[in-house]
Amino acid sequence: MSMKTIWKYELGINDNQIIEMPADAQILTVQIQHGKPCMWCLIDAIYELKKRKIRIAGTGHTIIGFAGVYIGTYQLYDGDLVFHVFDQGYIK
Repeated sequence: MSMKTIWKYELGINDNQIIEMPADAQILTVQIQHGKPCMWCLIDAIYELKKRKIRIAGTGHTIIGFAGVYIGTYQLYDGDLVFHVFDQGYIK
């Protein structure tokens, strides 16, 4: 029987990030918690961990190539910095 849990992953501000998460993870949202960008995912821990590529782009920044599937937007410093988060899928 599968049991799902919500896990939180803190994100850096760098453009490309690799995050290990269970193979069936469903990304739910990206928001700021305690001044840090975080991503919440619905997971089933029975699946093996796989590397997933997350792309972050600031407003006005150029995105070359595949941006990915849009996840959400978050703001830092009272809206002075705005970032958009994309899921580029699992790395094979």
